[in-house]
Amino acid sequence: MGIVNRVAASLAASALVVSLPASAAGYANGGSNAEKLRRLNIMLMVTGLRCRTTADNFQADYGRFTTAHVGELNVAASQLRAEYARRSGAAGADRALDRMSVSMANQYGQGHPWLNCAQLKMVARNLATAKGSAPLIAAADQLLDDKPMQLAIAGN
Repeated sequence: MGIVNRVAASLAASALVVSLPASAAGYANGGSNAEKLRRLNIMLMVTGLRCRTTADNFQADYGRFTTAHVGELNVAASQLRAEYARRSGAAGADRALDRMSVSMANQYGQGHPWLNCAQLKMVARNLATAKGSAPLIAAADQLLDDKPMQLAIAGN
C-alpha cells in the first residue's frame, strides 16, 4: 500500500470527516518541493513536541521519520536555502529560513488545525516507512493545508 493510501486509511480509520479534494490544497501546493519537505518536517517536529505528554506521543515515530529521510530532508534544506539565496542573498536566505521556521512553530504550536495527536502519530509512523521524497511531497500537499482534505482511498 502506498504512503498516501496508508495516510488516507489511517485518517479514515480515525473517522476524520473532510471535504476538499487534494487538488484544492492551499499554501502547501504553492511552494517548491524543497519548501514542502521543510514545512512537513517542521510540522511533524512541532506537533510531536506538543503531543509528547499525551497517550499519543509520537516522538519515536518522528525520530524514525527523520532517520529514514535524513538524505531527502538535507537535500531539501540545501535546495531551499539556495532558492532563498538567489532571491535575497546569503544573509537574506538565513533570515527567510529563520522566519519560516518560527512561523511554522507558531502555527503548529497549538496543534495541527485538523489532525489530533493520534492521527499525527499514524501519519509519522507511515511516513517513516515511505521510500523517497515523492510520497513525502504528496503527504505535504495533503497535510499542510489549514483546511481538512478529502483523502482518496484507492485500491492497490
